Amino acid sequence: MTIRLLIVDDQELIRTGFRLFLQTQNDLEVAGEAADGHEALTQAAVLRPDVVLMDIRMPRMDGIEATSRLTTAGSSPRVLVLTTYDLDEYVFGALRAGASGFLLKDASRERLLEAIRVVHAGEALLSPSITRRLIEDYATRAEPLRPPSRLLAGLTPREREILLLVARGLSNPEIAARLVVTEATVKSHVGSVFAKLHLRDRAQAVVFAYENGFVLPGGSG
Repeated sequence: MTIRLLIVDDQELIRTGFRLFLQTQNDLEVAGEAADGHEALTQAAVLRPDVVLMDIRMPRMDGIEATSRLTTAGSSPRVLVLTTYDLDEYVFGALRAGASGFLLKDASRERLLEAIRVVHAGEALLSPSITRRLIEDYATRAEPLRPPSRLLAGLTPREREILLLVARGLSNPEIAARLVVTEATVKSHVGSVFAKLHLRDRAQAVVFAYENGFVLPGGSG
């Protein structure tokens, strides 16, 4: 299967560099490029990419706004945010907007390829450092939030347990080992949690869990 990509960055040299490298991969196709968020929306509607590599700081419309609009549209692509800026406001803004991953531009080529393929497969690329910063951010809340009772009622005890472990950054194999079940069983539970809570992927699950008090800083939940 070929993964169709849209590269969004206001710097032409960066777009060209990404395109030249990514086109060397047999399973990747650069379908198009865009210089800002407005152009990204137009190009995405025409080209229907599978994954969008999205810069954040751009003229006219930034990457966070463009990501939000892309991920709320029908048949929306996965968005992998690529930025020079490792700042909390961008990390949180991108994840809340619906991005499936967040990667700094100085990441290795191998890491970039891995991120594209992971995001395309429906997973999320959340490094332990980003998960830790989410925890630290919500630790500053004076009064932890509590999730609506209807949401809790909709999840089985096992699904709540799965959500807690996903929110703490564990992968499916790690969850399977922790709960002594098969990876297929974990994948089924994760899919059920996402469906019931209307979540796209792990990135949204992590943000949802902390914002709604399913898991609290310090490991409780």
